[in-house]
Amino acid sequence: MQPSIGRIVHYHSHGSPVQPDGTQRYTSKPRAAIVTAVPEYLEAEPYDGCPNDGTHLPVVVSVAVLNPTGMFFDESVSYAEEPTPGCWSWPPRT
Repeated sequence: MQPSIGRIVHYHSHGSPVQPDGTQRYTSKPRAAIVTAVPEYLEAEPYDGCPNDGTHLPVVVSVAVLNPTGMFFDESVSYAEEPTPGCWSWPPRT
């Protein structure tokens, strides 16, 4: 599948820093996000000039993340097949 503007995806939050005892106050959670832009070409190294068409990983998109306490915007979020903090993925089929 290819991401496109307006598609719903999951953004996986970073969570809070890990404490010395190994716990986290807030763990990484999936959040609903809307794709707001899909750059034609990646601009950041090491993917400078590579097409952002899914044939070269990672696929980078801009998202508007819908959190329970407000919205978060990010212009450069990489795709991850498995849930990974700071990345987006397709929602699981139910």
